Amino acid sequence: MPRFQHILTSFDNGVLTITMDRPGKRNALCPLLMEELTEALIEAESSDAGVLILTGAGPAFCSGLDMEHLSTLHAQTEEEGRRDSENMARVLRTLYDFPKPVIAAVNGPAIGGGMGLATIPDFTLAVPEAKFGYTEVKLGFVPAIAASFLLRQVGELRTRELLLSGKLIRAQEAYHLGLVTQIVNADELMQTAQALAQCLLQNSPQAMHEVKRLLAMHSKRRLDEELEEAIKINAHQRSAEDFREGVQAFLEHRKPEWPSLHAKV
Repeated sequence: MPRFQHILTSFDNGVLTITMDRPGKRNALCPLLMEELTEALIEAESSDAGVLILTGAGPAFCSGLDMEHLSTLHAQTEEEGRRDSENMARVLRTLYDFPKPVIAAVNGPAIGGGMGLATIPDFTLAVPEAKFGYTEVKLGFVPAIAASFLLRQVGELRTRELLLSGKLIRAQEAYHLGLVTQIVNADELMQTAQALAQCLLQNSPQAMHEVKRLLAMHSKRRLDEELEEAIKINAHQRSAEDFREGVQAFLEHRKPEWPSLHAKV
């Protein structure tokens, strides 16, 4: 019986591949998937794997938070909302701090938290058709946790543009922003990721670990503070009326009618 319900793992030639496996849900992030992914990453730290590849099953890499789960968040207590926010922060931080090289093989759309999973790794290979975006504002939500990582990647001006517009960008634009390392045809994606992994395995694992530790330490104190504040904002937004309306409108395939337009914000 498989250990995990929503991820698959395989090990070959020193490379561990973790595949998010909810293709019917476009690998949407439910609490269990986030917990399993975090657990698999922690286990991989002490495994024989020298390189990690992260990808998604089916046509999507990861479509962000599960909309069915989102629809229940408004009814959660503040403590439950914080726990849910902490799960997202934990998986992204674990990926950011992972001591070995990580390659994201982005086989399709990477939205919301899925964009974080796709662009936080050390190398991001993406198919030309892949789309990226933090679309949370279109749902009345705040991508607070992802903001800390995105600021470090593209700077404040582009972070404001992406987070406030909620727009989707194609792989080519993500490449020009420095969020994608290489664009690869779909039929060559995993082969290219494996070839890159084998090149990395020729390097000193101790030296690569020290490089990653050095970079992580530069950001640690500030990132700790930023993520704690982001968790609070994220948890608070889950009780907002605009969030309730945004999710409901999405599920009902209609344009949202924002309650905050008729109230003082």
